[in-house]
Amino acid sequence: MQTIGEIIKDRNIDVKNGDIISQHRGFTQVPNFILVSKQVSVGAKLTYAMLLKYAWQDDYCYPGQERLADDIGVTTRSVVKFIKELQEADFIEVERRGQGRANRYILNLKPRK
Repeated sequence: MQTIGEIIKDRNIDVKNGDIISQHRGFTQVPNFILVSKQVSVGAKLTYAMLLKYAWQDDYCYPGQERLADDIGVTTRSVVKFIKELQEADFIEVERRGQGRANRYILNLKPRK
């Protein structure tokens, strides 16, 4: 299996310690349509990336809004706003799971609009 450094060595991007990143902390790939979207703010894009991180790292995605806020470094109120932006752009769906339980997030990995 090739390392990240080997894969991109001929490109104009340098990655230092790529093996350490991929083996210990991991990394998250965000679809380009999210990165270039003008429908959502930078905060919403970061929220989407963090939801992907949880889903790919843990094989499920049930973070509470407080955890999201803490991990991103914003307030819970900002997270609520970012999630709403992502829903309105049809980038995510949110299933309410009941009182005391974190919402379930369904991430759309293809643009629908």
